[in-house]
Amino acid sequence: MSGTLNKVMLIGHLGDEVKMHYFEGGGSIGRFPIATNESYTNKQTGERVTNTDWHNIVVRNKAAEICEKYLSKGDKIYVEGRLKNRQWQGEDGNTRYTTEVHVQDFTFLSTKKESMANAQATGQPSQTTQSSKPAQPVQHNEPTRPAEPTPSVEPDDDDLPF
Repeated sequence: MSGTLNKVMLIGHLGDEVKMHYFEGGGSIGRFPIATNESYTNKQTGERVTNTDWHNIVVRNKAAEICEKYLSKGDKIYVEGRLKNRQWQGEDGNTRYTTEVHVQDFTFLSTKKESMANAQATGQPSQTTQSSKPAQPVQHNEPTRPAEPTPSVEPDDDDLPF
């Protein structure tokens, strides 16, 4: 294999609100952290162990504006993109480094409002506060591609092949 691949796929929960930065030319960038968890049972103690990893997510332009509008801390999201390393000078003069996931595609999986509705329906207390954002899944591809029409297929008992 002669090529290389830089692809990241994550499903996790937002650790903070989307932080936006707007540029003079009309572009924008949004940044937010996502938490992913790994759980396993320690064989020696029988205890359940959960490790959380934090990932720095970067979205650009229209995708950033969509994320800012619909996402809140705690929401579950699928992101797909590329790893990028960045360095800058800190206020103290030291060189700082970070690794970010530059998003090419994302799908909103759940919102806090959805989680609250599900918890109320099952009679469980919710630990999140209600968000004013819609609870509908939203998918976005960057760069924007025209949406493909979804065929309306209704099952018809007369057309069954058996």
